[in-house]
Order: sequence, then C-alpha cells, then structure tokens
Amino acid sequence: MFLLSLSCFNLHKYIHSPINPQKSHIYHHSPMRFKLFILCALLILFSTHTFCTTLDLELFKEAPKFYNSPTCATIGSHLNNHTCSIEAVHVAMTLDVSYIRGSMAAILSVLQHSSCPENIVFHFITASSKPSSTTVLNRTITNSFPYLKFQIYPFHDGPVAGLISTSIRSALDCPLNYARTYLAELLPFCITRVVYLDSDLILVDDIAKLAATPLRPDTVLAAPEYCGANFSAYFTPSFWSNPSLSLTFANRNACYFNTGVMVIDLRRWRAGDYTTMIREWMELQKRMRIYELGSLPPFLLVFAGRITPVDHRWNQHGLGGDNFRGLCRDLHPGPVSLLHWSGKGKPWARLDANRPCPLDALWAPYDLLKTSFTFEV
Repeated sequence: MFLLSLSCFNLHKYIHSPINPQKSHIYHHSPMRFKLFILCALLILFSTHTFCTTLDLELFKEAPKFYNSPTCATIGSHLNNHTCSIEAVHVAMTLDVSYIRGSMAAILSVLQHSSCPENIVFHFITASSKPSSTTVLNRTITNSFPYLKFQIYPFHDGPVAGLISTSIRSALDCPLNYARTYLAELLPFCITRVVYLDSDLILVDDIAKLAATPLRPDTVLAAPEYCGANFSAYFTPSFWSNPSLSLTFANRNACYFNTGVMVIDLRRWRAGDYTTMIREWMELQKRMRIYELGSLPPFLLVFAGRITPVDHRWNQHGLGGDNFRGLCRDLHPGPVSLLHWSGKGKPWARLDANRPCPLDALWAPYDLLKTSFTFEV
C-alpha cells in the first residue's frame, strides 16, 4: 500500500506540472491525467479498506490451550481420525467476517468449560462466494487457536440467495444464516451427530452434556422448547387464513424453539431428506408471504412439535433484545448453561459503544479482541 501511495504522489506532481501556464486547472491540463488521478485515489481508498479489514481480523489474542482430564477418551490427532471419531463432540458453526468476534468468544467458552476440550472437533461453514474472507478467517482461527481441531467447509450460498425473502431485519437475510439447513450435505457422512451453535453465545457448562442429549426415536433434533411463546406470531395472517397451510400444525402441539442451539442426528436428517422439506417451504414463501422472520419459520414448519425438548438452561436466548431496538433483557428464571444474545443487540457492539447491558459483562471475559490496553504476558 505504501508503494501505491508513493506512485499516486508522483502522479499528483505530474498532474500539477505547468504544461500550460494559461490553464492551471488540472482538468484543462489533460482530461486523461485527471482521470488517472481519480482512479489512483479510488485504488488507495479500496486498498486501505481491504488492508484495515484484514488487519482487524488479525488483532485477536492467542487463547490458552486447554487439556483433557485423565478420564477422557483419546480420539487421535490425525485429521481423518478425529473428523469421524464417534468419541468426539462435533460442533458446527458458521464463520463470517461480521460475526468473527462473537465466534471467537463462543469457541473459547466451549473449550474453557469442557472436561475433554481436546475431544471437540469444530466444523466451520463459510460462504463460498467470499474465498478471500475464508482465507482470512482460517488464518484468524489458526492464530488464536493453534491447537484446535477444525475443518472449514465452503457453503455454496448463491442458489440459496435466490430462495431468501426479505425479513424484518437485514442481518437475517444473509445466505449463511441458512447453512444450518444444509449441514447433512456439507459435513462428512461419517459424522452422525452434531451440535449446532450460533456465533452470538457463550457456554458456561460442559458441551458434552448437551451433545449427549438422548433423542426420541421419532425425532431428528433436540432443542429447548418455549411453549409459552405466541406461536401464531411467527406466521402471517395469510398463512393462518389458508386452511391447507394452517393444517400443517394439526395434532402437533407445535411450540417455538430457537434454531441457534440444536443437537441434530444427521443420519436421520439424511434419511428423511429434511433439507428438501425446508427448501419447499422457502419456495412457497417466494410465491406468497407466509412468514417474516428469516430462516427460523421453515424450521418451525417442519419440526415444531416434533423435536426432543432440552432443558431451558441450554439456551438462555433473547439477550440481544428484540429485532428492532435490541433493548436490554434479563435472564429467564432457572439455571444457566448457555447465554445467547439472539436479537438485534450484540454484546461486542454495545461494549464498544460504551452502552452495555448488564449481562454483556458476562460475555466480555471471553472476548479475544486485542485492544490498546491489552498486555502480553
């Protein structure tokens, strides 16, 4: 970037050289010179933006290494051994430049509270439309967690983008939000069970307990259910007024569940071809608007009332407030194993703005971002 700036400086002197003393304006000197000057200025602008983006992603501290307790099984260090290990806890997350700070905190919290951290294998999904970002994200994870067992899988987000309808919050319209629908296709077939986690959460308990949730024989996934929520609000009046659509939930005792924390049996998912079922609802949504809230409603249409319920302690969600203002919220009554800042407000953004909510202080200790006050030991 320094060489580019120096070249533009020389070009600037060239533009202002006194070719014709009668015409001092740079455009009158030469239209071509003026265009070159504008082009050079744009190059500096974009190269500076790229440089800053890359630099920011590298400003994360290296996390401490966590070791297995003596009772932990050994899953092997070779890539193929741990990728398909049935002894490992497999965790799937999406990785994106916008949410990498949250992802780093989530990873650290998972490792810190695990009794067998060396037996956790992360499966990160990135957008294939952004290969340069994937390279940077890979380097960021490796630099901060050099010991981490992980793989990155490109998600072909182009076809999915054509199925997405605008929702009440633009952040929900990112194609990567829909990657959870395709986990059974993206991950190796040898993986039969995975814990899916959003990037705006932290664990304060051993993830192995969540991963070991016994699924009922007739279910594909497990998640905390919230039957007190107004389930009808997740779908439009057009949906409920259409008998052929509203009958979807007949005899199902359908309840809201949050898709940011799920235990998924991938073998059963593949056998039932649930990805196709979700896609069909998304295709219908493109023809007639039946919901407003991003990737959640298609999951509810397919799975609500048909999941294994998990204790609410495993998803203390809504800490980011609603989808419009992101106001502060308190914890739900009861014990806590996982805190989830779903909603508009994210803890890192509120902390940076010096407008944190009280519970954001629980997220802050897991923040690996380097600051001017960071001391290297």
